[in-house]
Amino acid sequence: MTSLKRSADPYASNMSSKVFVRSTKSGKVQKIVRELYLRQDIPCSSRLCSACLANAPADANGVVAPFILSEKPAGTKSFPTGHYLVPDTNALLNGLDLFEQKSGFNDVIILQTVLEELRNRSLPLYNRVIGLTKSEDKHFYVFFNDFRLETSVVRKQGETINDRNDRAVRRAASWYGEHLQHTLKASKKAIQCPAIVMLSDDKENLKKAKSENLSACTLSDYVSDLEDANRLLDMISASRQGQEPRSTAGEQLYPDYFSLSKMMTGIRAGTLHQGIFNVSPYNYLEGSVHDPAFDNSLLILGRENSNRAVSGDVVAVEVLPKAQWKAPSTKIIEEDTLNKNENADTEEGEGEAVVTEQERRVLLEEAKKTQGKNTEGRPQPTARVVGVIKRNWRQYVGHVDSSSNSAANQGRKQQTVFLIPMDKRIPKIRLRTRQADELLGKRVLVTIDSWDQESRYPVGHFVRSLGDLETKGAETEALLLEYDVQYRPFPKRVLDCLPEEGHDWKVPASLDDPGWKGRRDLRELLVCSVDPVGCQDIDDALHARPLPNGNFEIGVHIADVSHFVKPNSAMDVEASIRGTTVYLVDKRIDMLPMLLGTDLCSLKPYVERYAFSVLWEITNDAEIVNSSFTKSVIRSREAFSYEQAQLRIDDKSQRDDLTQGMRTLLMLSKKLRQKRMDAGALNLASPEVRVQTESETSDPVDVKTKELLDTNSLVEEFMLLANISVAGKIYESFPQTALLRRHAAPPKSNFEELANQLKVKRGFNLRTESSKAVADSLDVCADPKEPFFNTLVRIMATRCMMSAEYFCSGTQSYPEFRHYGLASEIYTHFTSPIRRYADLVAHRQLAAAIEYEQLDISLHSKPKLEEVCKNINVRHRNAQMAGRASIEYYVGQALKGRAVDEEGFVMKVFSNGFVVFVPRFGIEGLIRLRDLATPEPEGVFDAEEYVLRVSGSIKLEVELFQKVAVRISDVKEEATGKRKIKLELLKS
Repeated sequence: MTSLKRSADPYASNMSSKVFVRSTKSGKVQKIVRELYLRQDIPCSSRLCSACLANAPADANGVVAPFILSEKPAGTKSFPTGHYLVPDTNALLNGLDLFEQKSGFNDVIILQTVLEELRNRSLPLYNRVIGLTKSEDKHFYVFFNDFRLETSVVRKQGETINDRNDRAVRRAASWYGEHLQHTLKASKKAIQCPAIVMLSDDKENLKKAKSENLSACTLSDYVSDLEDANRLLDMISASRQGQEPRSTAGEQLYPDYFSLSKMMTGIRAGTLHQGIFNVSPYNYLEGSVHDPAFDNSLLILGRENSNRAVSGDVVAVEVLPKAQWKAPSTKIIEEDTLNKNENADTEEGEGEAVVTEQERRVLLEEAKKTQGKNTEGRPQPTARVVGVIKRNWRQYVGHVDSSSNSAANQGRKQQTVFLIPMDKRIPKIRLRTRQADELLGKRVLVTIDSWDQESRYPVGHFVRSLGDLETKGAETEALLLEYDVQYRPFPKRVLDCLPEEGHDWKVPASLDDPGWKGRRDLRELLVCSVDPVGCQDIDDALHARPLPNGNFEIGVHIADVSHFVKPNSAMDVEASIRGTTVYLVDKRIDMLPMLLGTDLCSLKPYVERYAFSVLWEITNDAEIVNSSFTKSVIRSREAFSYEQAQLRIDDKSQRDDLTQGMRTLLMLSKKLRQKRMDAGALNLASPEVRVQTESETSDPVDVKTKELLDTNSLVEEFMLLANISVAGKIYESFPQTALLRRHAAPPKSNFEELANQLKVKRGFNLRTESSKAVADSLDVCADPKEPFFNTLVRIMATRCMMSAEYFCSGTQSYPEFRHYGLASEIYTHFTSPIRRYADLVAHRQLAAAIEYEQLDISLHSKPKLEEVCKNINVRHRNAQMAGRASIEYYVGQALKGRAVDEEGFVMKVFSNGFVVFVPRFGIEGLIRLRDLATPEPEGVFDAEEYVLRVSGSIKLEVELFQKVAVRISDVKEEATGKRKIKLELLKS
C-alpha cells in the first residue's frame, strides 16, 4: 500500500514524501520513505502555451523536448472549439482499442497517476499506452502530475487509494483548463481555449467532476458524438460497462474460483498444481495441464472441470480422486457439430446450461470406454481447474456466426451474436454489436472482456473488421494477428537511427577511420555465401583455405548488425519487441528496417561489408586446433543459391580457388556431421514444402517438397560450429549473463505412445535412455518397401520433443545447458543477427568478451536478460507457427477449384476418424467417418492394435502407418471460415 504525505515543515511546501510498507524475505515489515521535490517547470506540452515553452527544462544537450498537444485540436458536436482528453484509468481499461484508432482520440493527456495505476492493473495495456505516447501522429503526452506542485495531491486521512487517484485526475484536468486559459489571456492571442474533457466510466468520479464544473463524460457518451459511432461504440468493453447480457438472478453455471492466497498456499503445499491450460485440437472438451510432478499431463475433461479457463491461461488445478481418473479421448469432438445454431441472445442462467445435452452424451460415451493395456487406453491423472492465476487472453480473430442471431438491422440498438474464433481451441465469444449485419462474412478482430459464472461462454467486444472472408489481405492480416506478429511499419524514431547516407553508405576507404578500429582486414579472402533462392538478407558467408602445415583455415563471417544497432536506441527497442523476422509465403515481416537487412548489413557479393568473423584452424579429420573471433571487413566473391553451389562443387571442370575452398568446406562438413551423429545428435524431420508464386500477384502456382542438398548440410554444420564456439566464449566471459540456447531432454513418458505404436505395428524397439539411443533406434525404423516410413517416424518423433529455448546462463546449472537435439554441452544463436534478436545480443556479448567494446549495462542484468529471453522465446515460436499457417493457407489457394490424387500415410487413429499425412504437400488432414458415407458408418477403435474397424454403410479397416490414396481438394471450413484442405479417402 502506498500513501502520500505532505511534509509538516512550512518552509518545504515544494517537498512531499511517499511512504511504502513492504515485507522482507525474512517476514519482517520494512518502512521506506522517499522524498519528492515538487516542481513548477514540468510543461503542459500544449503548443498553445508560450509560458511553458519559456520555462521548459532542457536535456543534457540543452535541447527542449518538442511540445506534443496540437495548437488546433479537433472538435466534436459537444466541444466544437477543440478539446484535449484526460482519461482516467477506467477509461483506458474499458476502451483502449478506441484510443488506438487512427481517426479520432488524438491530443490525449496521460497522467502519471493513471499510468502507474494502469501498470499495476494490466501490464499489456500499459505497454500499449506507452506505444501510443511514442506515436508522432496520435499526440499522446505523459504529464507527471504527481511531480508538479499545482497538481500533486496528498492522500487524506481515511481516503482510499482509488479515491485519491480519482481526485488527482480531477485536479490535473482542472489545472490544465485554468492554466491554458491564463496563458492564452496573458498572450492576448485571439484563440479560443480548447476544452479539457475528462473521460471516465466511474459514476462517482463523473458526479464529483461535474460538481467541480469540469467537462466530463463517459466513453460511450463521448463516442456517440463522433462520426462512425456505431463501429466505435462496439469497441468499448461490454463487461466493465455492465452492458453484457446478464441475468440478475442467473443460475451459477461454474464453481467459484479459489482465492489467490488459497491457490498459492495449495501449490506450495503440493495439494494444488500450477500450469498452462492447453486444449486438444481434436477435442474441444479435453484440456491438459503439464506438471513436472506427474509423468503424463493432467487431463481436464468437460466444461465444468475446465471452469472458464481459456487455452493459454495459467491455472491452478486440483487432482481428482483416482476413481475419477479417465483415459485420453479417442474420439474427435468438434464444437461446431455439437452446438450448432445456438442463440447468442439466450439470457445467461435462463435456458442455458454449462454442458449441453449433446456434450453430456458424448462425455458419457467416453467414460464407458473399455480400458486397454496401452497408453491410449490407460487412465491417467485427471484434474479440475480451481482458479486462474494469470489470464493470457489476447485479441482473437474469427467470424460472426450467421445463425447465432437472425434479428434484422436495428440501427444503434445492440444485438448479441457469437464470434467463432479461427483457433478451434478457443470457445465461442459472445459479442454485443450495433453492426451485426455489416460484420457477416467478414474477418473480425475481438477481445475477451470477462467470463462470469453465469455465462457458458466468455463475453467480448469488437475491435475492428479486417475485410471479407477468404480475401488474401484479410486472411494474411488475420494470420499475423493470431500469432501476435508485430507487422506495423517502422516508426520514424526507428528510421531516424539509420545511417544518413542511406544506400550510399560504404565501408570507409581509409584504414585510419574510426570504423576500422579493432577490425581485421579480411578482404583478400575468397568468401562466398550460400542461401535459398532469392535470399536478400544474407547473414552469413564462409571461406576455406589451406595452411602451410596441411591444416585448413575456415572462416564463418556474420553480418555485423551490432555496428548499426546500438543498445537502447529506438531501433534496438523495436528489434527486441519484434524478436525475429517472420517469413510468410508472399512476404517477409522484418525485424530490422530493409535498408539494414537487405543492404548495409547484408553480406552481398562484390561489395565491402562489416562482419563479425569466427576463424578456426581445422585438421583434415575435422579436429579443431584453435579458434579466434574478430570484427572484420570482408568482400564476398559470390552469393550462391544451394542449387548453384552444388552445381559448382560437382562441376569437375571448375578448378579455381573459390570452388576448391567450397569443396574443402563440404568435405569437412561431412566429417563434422558424422562426429555430431556419433555423439548422439538427432536427425529429425519436419514436413517442408515450398510454394511457388506468380511474381507480380503472389498468387500460388505450385507446391513442391523442399529438396535438401549436400550444400544445405555444408552451411548448417559450420553455422552450428560457430554457434557452439561463440557460446563457449561468451559463457567464459559472462558466466551469469550469457544468452544461450538449451534443448531439454524429453521426459520418457513423451515417447511412450510412439514407442508402443512402433512395437505393436512394426516390431521396432524405440530406446529413449539418451539422445544417442533415440538416434540409433530411429535409424533402424525403416521399411524397405516404403522409403518414406522412416521420415514419417522422424516427424512423429520430433513432436515428442521439448521445445528449445533461449535462457540466461545464471538461471540454470551447467548440466541443464545441454542441447539434446544437437548433442552439444553448450549452444547459442550467433549466425543470424539480421533476423534474430538473440543473435544480436550474442554479438554484443562476444564483442565485449574479445574487448572490442564495453558491454552495455543492460546486458549485465540477469532480470533484464530473462525478460529478453522470455519475449524472444514467444516470438520465435509464433514466427514458426505463422510461417506454417501461411504455407497451409497458400497450399489451399494453390488447390482452389482443383482435385489432386496423392498418396498419404495414417499417422493418428480415432474411434470416429483418422489423420492422414500427405508428403507431396507436407500437410495432414482429418478424415471423419461422416465424410466416408451417409449415414455415418459405425467405427470401433481397437486401441491395443491401433486399428479402426468401420461397418454399416461402408466396410473397411484403417490402421496406423497404413499407406492410403486420398483425393485432395479445398473447402471453406464452416466452423472457422477458413479455406482448408479436404482429404477424401479413395482406397487403402
